Order: sequence, then structure tokens, then C-alpha cells
Amino acid sequence: MTTHRAGETVSYTVTFLEMTERPTYGWPVTPAGMTGALLKAESPPVWYFRALYDAVGRDYAWTDLHASEDAEITDWLNSPDVALYSLIDHGWPQGFFVLDWRAGDSCDLAYFGLVPDSVGRGLGTWMLRTAILTGWARAGVARLSVNTCTLDHPRALIKYQTQGFTPVRQEERTRLLVRDWTQAQI
Repeated sequence: MTTHRAGETVSYTVTFLEMTERPTYGWPVTPAGMTGALLKAESPPVWYFRALYDAVGRDYAWTDLHASEDAEITDWLNSPDVALYSLIDHGWPQGFFVLDWRAGDSCDLAYFGLVPDSVGRGLGTWMLRTAILTGWARAGVARLSVNTCTLDHPRALIKYQTQGFTPVRQEERTRLLVRDWTQAQI
């Protein structure tokens, strides 16, 4: 593990992935021991989205949306072509995903992740497959996209690929860290 300090600039690679046809797998079986539900948020408040974003992304240096105005996020979340789903189990959020259909015949898996306490419990593959199939369930979808980066969970890229996404391009970027960040190694 490598620790980087707040104020340090780190380099990272963003990989953009897509799938151009619905996967052949069916809806996943609920993981053993899960007693909760995946719930679609209706007109979610910004504070709720920001709380999920921070809970999931804190360990992966997710800070981009901290610069966004509440009104901008509210407009995005309240679009009829954007859907926020929360995985609630044992009475608290375990993870979330956001699907964005605003780009015509494409659906973007804009955000996806589990809170740290839920990683390794078998929820990730179940939730990812559910997100993918939910994205494809809307009529007219011809492409599903997602991106991940080397700041994310070390298995994120391979997880997307094993579920049917194919890398289409990469970008090199830098980020000024606003808090200490420890890069996990595989």
C-alpha cells in the first residue's frame, strides 16, 4: 500500500468501457445473507446522493462532485432519464449506482460502488449485474458505458470486463488530493 498526502498531485489512468449488446446472462440471484432491497430513489435530495458518493468514494479519491453546486446535482438527479438506486441492507446503505439515459440510445453507468464495510460480501457482482440489466431494460438502448480509473478499487476494471464491458479508450490525468489517500494494491 502506498499513502499519498493531501495536497499531493497523483497521476492516474481513466479507462472508458462499453458494451453494445445486452449480455446473455439473466437477472442475478440475491446473495446469501442479504435481507435488504435495492431501492430506486424518487427525487433524492442532494445530501443523500453526496452521502452515498462520499461513503463509497472516500477510499478512491472521489472528489469531483465536491465542486458541483447543489442546484446542478439536483437537476441531474431529478431528470426523468437519470435513476439512483440504493442497496439497503440491515437498515443502512450498502452501496449505490446511478444510470444516466440522457444520451439518446446510450445508458451510462455514471456511478457504482459499495461502502467499505460491504466490500467482499458478494454484493458487488450481484449489484453490477442488476445495474447492467436495468440499464439495458429501457427501450431503445443500444450501448451501455462506464468508466473507471486506477484510483478506484484495484479489481474494478477487471470486474467490468468480466461482466461484458470492453475498454474503448484511456486517458491519463492528474488530481490534487484534498485528503490523504492510500492506494490499495492487488
